[in-house]
Amino acid sequence: MKTSLSTTLLILLFLVSACQKSGSGSAEPPVLIPTIAKGADVSWVTQMESSGIKFYNSSGTQVECMQLLQSLGMNSIRLRVWVNPAGGWNNAADVVAKAIRAKNLGMKLMIDFHYSDTWADPGNQAKPVAWSAQDATALQTSVYNHTLSVMNDLKANGISPEWVQVGNETNDGMLWPEGKASTNMANYAKFFIAGYNAVKAASPASKVMVHLSNGYDNALFRWNLDGLKANGAQWDVIGMSLYPSPSNWSTLTAQCLSNMNDMIARYGSEVMICEVGMSWDQSAACHAFLADIIAKVRSLPNSKGAGVFYWEPEAHNNWQGYTLGAFDNSGKPTTALDAFK
Repeated sequence: MKTSLSTTLLILLFLVSACQKSGSGSAEPPVLIPTIAKGADVSWVTQMESSGIKFYNSSGTQVECMQLLQSLGMNSIRLRVWVNPAGGWNNAADVVAKAIRAKNLGMKLMIDFHYSDTWADPGNQAKPVAWSAQDATALQTSVYNHTLSVMNDLKANGISPEWVQVGNETNDGMLWPEGKASTNMANYAKFFIAGYNAVKAASPASKVMVHLSNGYDNALFRWNLDGLKANGAQWDVIGMSLYPSPSNWSTLTAQCLSNMNDMIARYGSEVMICEVGMSWDQSAACHAFLADIIAKVRSLPNSKGAGVFYWEPEAHNNWQGYTLGAFDNSGKPTTALDAFK
């Protein structure tokens, strides 16, 4: 087949141009945006639904909560586990029911073990009532058995969590007083190790997380994690909470970025912001904060930034006195959540 002169000239021009770009190094490679988990803790959702609370998209159409969050760019769900909670909310059966919903939407799952019958946080790490008389050795066994039982319940329903927290905001350990880190770091580590081993026994691919609050507080993280490491503990991910105000979020995210970089350099771990929140009626400031922290997590070296999760964004109308959600009083998401798109 003959080629016309004009076609030949066009081919030559294309080849010369390609060679010049290759030789000069001026051609820019495509910018790859790291894929991270973008999610929410929605542990309240079944309790809210049982109270008749509904959720709506920006057009006013009622949508199931997890599906609505997925439509806003979220790809992951976080669920807390309590041992024997009053009313049953957040017990194993409730957690599995919510986990199945997330699985059916194709969303990744984080399981957050509190090792309590109620809230565990920096100021509250109460043992479950059923474990109240146990010594440190028996508590290790209880942590292992409880963790393994819930993980096996999930496995029986075809669910393998991507991440599992062993303890929630364990700034000063867990299962007080035996596991209070400031008085017995060794026991805290033993309890963490028991949870870690149970997770890996049931689901070896799940990434185990140690989770502290105040992601800007580098001294806290070094003290806690150095103590765990010195006592034989290991983990896959370091989780952080970060709850700034509209006036200080920029300062705190800068400090958090510094801390995240230090955690990666010091321990080689992935890091994740697994709780954030800001007052629901400060949506512009919250959007700016979320966009900034998501960008900072994506900027971390070696793809060590694992993700960002909002804590109970669906809470609205002062649900249980909580005002740091990201839905307005009509049950619609605020513009803050557009940062996840």
